[in-house]
Amino acid sequence: MVQDKVALVTGASRGIGRSISLALATQGAKIVAVDIDLQATEAFVAELKALGREAVAVQGNVTVAADVEQMVNVAKETFDRVDILVNNAGITRDGLLLRMKDEDWDAVLDVNLKGAFLCTRAVAKLMTKQRSGRIINIASVVGQMGNAGQANYCASKAGLMGLTRSNARELAKRHITVNAVAPGFIATDMTDALPEQVRQELTAQIPLARLGSADDIANAVLFLASDYSGYITGQVIGVNGGMYM
Repeated sequence: MVQDKVALVTGASRGIGRSISLALATQGAKIVAVDIDLQATEAFVAELKALGREAVAVQGNVTVAADVEQMVNVAKETFDRVDILVNNAGITRDGLLLRMKDEDWDAVLDVNLKGAFLCTRAVAKLMTKQRSGRIINIASVVGQMGNAGQANYCASKAGLMGLTRSNARELAKRHITVNAVAPGFIATDMTDALPEQVRQELTAQIPLARLGSADDIANAVLFLASDYSGYITGQVIGVNGGMYM
């Protein structure tokens, strides 16, 4: 599916980013694992190498253009190309609208939306020369339906879906596809810490009656990164158990 392709994944050291990187590596991709936490990223890359996979760790802040250029330079120097970009890095700074601080709004928009823009711009320069590529943005169901207390996060993810469609139109002529995956409620360390009643309330909103897993998201990304998705671009693929239709 992605044998010998080079995949740059942001926010790669844990959670969904880790599962995406592992899924791609398992199918033969070479991984450029990017994260602001270098120690955790190096430890993850060591795990990939122990499995016989090719990978390199890069420390970088996706909101800083110079860091992003360095990520791409490391990929070029190590593997000579980038075939797949997964814009996964993201943060939350939740709060009700009337109490939300300016800095919390700015931080979330910077990482979740500006970060994806900077990474896409940098990688697209390389992909246009290659005349091929797959760009996959990790959006969210709440960017489609909204969620109280997450005005900044919802806005960033809705913006990411708009960025996906715009970039898909611009880059299609170079045989580069751009799509988004919009996860629903996913079982993570954060949701594991929620009271059981809250977990039950979340699950009750999902027709498939379970929280998703990071692997559910990774499998969708793997499909969009593969040759099987060559005629799909500008789309938002919901992986939410039917929560939003």
